[in-house]
Amino acid sequence: MGARTQAQRDETTVEIGYALFSAVFAAAVVFGAVAGPKLMFAMPYAVERGLLLAAVAAAALVLPLRVVTVLRRFPRGTARRGLPDQPSQPGRTSPDS
Repeated sequence: MGARTQAQRDETTVEIGYALFSAVFAAAVVFGAVAGPKLMFAMPYAVERGLLLAAVAAAALVLPLRVVTVLRRFPRGTARRGLPDQPSQPGRTSPDS
């Protein structure tokens, strides 16, 4: 594989940033959904502790899964692999139409 262009490196950086940001967001949502009842209802200490541990475990599982699924869909190689050509004139639907 040859040297990558700056655009390809930038595209990879943005994709990694998106994967990390969306993974943190998804993990926070899962954590809140599992641990949320602890804040809403009075529960015995053991149940609250169990909910908190389950929430941490679920978030710890979601975070790497989300990163892996986002990055596996990212194409390697050329920056525009698999995408159709852009029209040469604005408002056109196919190249040179």
